[in-house]
Amino acid sequence: MQKQGAQNVRKGEELDASALKTFLKEEGLIKEIDSPIHITQFTHGYSNLTYLLAIEEKEYVLRRPPFGAIKRGHDMGREFKVQNAVRPVFSKVPEIYAFTDNEAVIGSPFYLMEKVDGIILNFQEAKKRNIPEQEYDTIANAWLDTMVELHQVDYKAVGLGDLGKPDGYVSRQVTNWGKQYVKAATDDVPAATQVMRWMEERQPKTYEHRLIHNDYKYDNIVFKNSTWQEVNAVLDWEMATLGDPLMDLGTSLGYWTMHNDHDFVKQGIPSPTVFKGNPGRTEIVERYAQKSGRTVDHIVFYYVYGLFKIAVIAQQIYYRYKHGYTTDPRFAGLNKAAALCCNIALKAIQTNKIE
Repeated sequence: MQKQGAQNVRKGEELDASALKTFLKEEGLIKEIDSPIHITQFTHGYSNLTYLLAIEEKEYVLRRPPFGAIKRGHDMGREFKVQNAVRPVFSKVPEIYAFTDNEAVIGSPFYLMEKVDGIILNFQEAKKRNIPEQEYDTIANAWLDTMVELHQVDYKAVGLGDLGKPDGYVSRQVTNWGKQYVKAATDDVPAATQVMRWMEERQPKTYEHRLIHNDYKYDNIVFKNSTWQEVNAVLDWEMATLGDPLMDLGTSLGYWTMHNDHDFVKQGIPSPTVFKGNPGRTEIVERYAQKSGRTVDHIVFYYVYGLFKIAVIAQQIYYRYKHGYTTDPRFAGLNKAAALCCNIALKAIQTNKIE
């Protein structure tokens, strides 16, 4: 089930059911405007809000920006455009049914897509399933093969040549994530300043130009079933752009906590990768290089970048929480998670290692 665990809608994040039904009728997705609709919310995500609409024996997934979020980082039209363009050549994309930027419907732009069946392997799901150690190798390979496949998409051929500006991408990312961190900062974290300075000085100057997902981790993919050999869908395309594919890999490495990492690290970045049987970060890098044919020089830079980006995202969400834009209790400790990522990144710089 896509984003398994749909629950009651959180207080303050309700949708206008009547307006939604009018929209569904206008888009030809339902037959009768008076049909009862049941709206629940997927609660695992930390960014864009995701809901499940059940009506006329059909199910639709709705994506909208979080309340109080800046529009720049939550562009529903962009997310809609990328998935529609990629789907004909990269089958692991949900079917998109409708999009609107008319904020009169529910107060923000949103789009509707199919509900993808399968398994999302977040930490809790992996723990519940008690997956045998030997199966994690299969899981990692299917996950990695899908990333490599995505990085092979000819973005010009599918009409995404205007999605971003790959020239200067690395430099812009380093600068922009640094600015965003400073803007959202609430605590004094000396490691953050050191990491930002180091990335400015050590960033690669040449790299491939590819379509990248920018948030590629286990809980953003749907496995077909518990054989773990096939991925049904890649979710959450809000940050997809054109840039260096190794930046994508670096972000994934940031989320790739390991069983021998410090307990504070594993608690701060919970992931199915912490269970024994998973390949380590170094092995993931080696496999990516083999599968993609790319060299993986400067991997410490990419890992540090990935950790810092995660830190900024966590800090931005905490900033919204602290200022009352969201009351989700999961967000109360994200400032500590942000500081943790910065400190791990600094350690990687100091040791020149990703493990």
